[in-house]
Amino acid sequence: MVTGNFTVLDGLLVALSLGLSGFMLQRSIRDAPFWRATVTPLASIIGSGFLVVVPLLAGITGTASVLAISTIIALSFWLGSAIRFNILHNGRGQRAGEQPVAVAMERLSDLTLAFAYVISITFYIRLLSGFVLTGLDAYTRFNADVAATLVLAFIGLYGLLRGLGGLERLEEYSVTIKLSIIASLLTGMAWHDAVGGYDLTGLPSASGDIWQHLRQLGGMLLIVQGFETSKYLGSSYAAPLRARSMFVAQLLAGVIYIVFVALAMPLMAPFATVTPSETAVIELSGHITLVLPMMLVLAAAMSQFSAAIADTIGAGGVAENESRQRLPARRCYPVITLLAVALTWTTHIFEVVALASRAFALYYLLQALQAARLAAKARRPGLAHAYSALAGVMLAVALFAVPVEV
Repeated sequence: MVTGNFTVLDGLLVALSLGLSGFMLQRSIRDAPFWRATVTPLASIIGSGFLVVVPLLAGITGTASVLAISTIIALSFWLGSAIRFNILHNGRGQRAGEQPVAVAMERLSDLTLAFAYVISITFYIRLLSGFVLTGLDAYTRFNADVAATLVLAFIGLYGLLRGLGGLERLEEYSVTIKLSIIASLLTGMAWHDAVGGYDLTGLPSASGDIWQHLRQLGGMLLIVQGFETSKYLGSSYAAPLRARSMFVAQLLAGVIYIVFVALAMPLMAPFATVTPSETAVIELSGHITLVLPMMLVLAAAMSQFSAAIADTIGAGGVAENESRQRLPARRCYPVITLLAVALTWTTHIFEVVALASRAFALYYLLQALQAARLAAKARRPGLAHAYSALAGVMLAVALFAVPVEV
């Protein structure tokens, strides 16, 4: 752990974060439709998963962690391709003459996703409240539930009053802070690896039960979930813009995840044999500079907050789609957060996270089948076979994956 005074490196990392934040918050960038459409999927992908991906992989795949995260990212791009195809080829299945089975499949997938979103929102905000209260030495289960309720009530009320644009603005500031701090973290880690050498001594090799490792990696797919939110922003953004912005969000997040895992591995040996926690990244950053742990506490809070807003937006979009635009998304936001409040007080959230994980897998399975159907209808047999194979992979994930509970 780094101790002592504020160093030149600390100053450079703080300056980098502030400079990047200032650049991203310029009006010409923050008000650009393409960036605003990108922020929601990006916020959801880089949610709580960013804080735990390294300690999880260190324990599961050890020295092969870069290969493992690259495989997870590749699978997420395959899924993203299917959903983008659905966006661009009327994946809602509502045109005249569409088969009733296709309409029912799309409706089932949307309802499944809405259910998973409510659990995710509850999970993110409950983690946020627990994390902050622990830092303030004021954590109790009751206090955490109260704090989560207040944050959820704020999101629901703000969404009702300000609509999608208002929530996007909150999300944009949160994502900007988070990304600027991540840039500083990656820079600090690169400096550490360059000075100390890239030594993976102490990390376990990727040996043991291969089938169990594959099941665990299947569960980790949910760490990079969130890109599908673009599908449900149709009331504000045209289909081509949503498809392009989803791709960019996945690309940015994928690069961040792979670079982060690669740079962090020399620091992860102490965490490879213990239960993963959200504080692991903060602890390891303390071995680099004095300032990074403090910055990452803020980034952790922003991760949970922005991811919860992104999934609230996604759930509102699902409800708007299912009502065929008769029920505006902004009126759904308070209902969504109220359901999350009810879950907060009536369940231990880890008890239902496993169910949400399988719900997301089922959603992706149905979307892959929908994409295969649309590709076959468009006489594109190569894509139809590829998406059918993807549906098979997602069926295996839904049946056999071990959900990651963090």
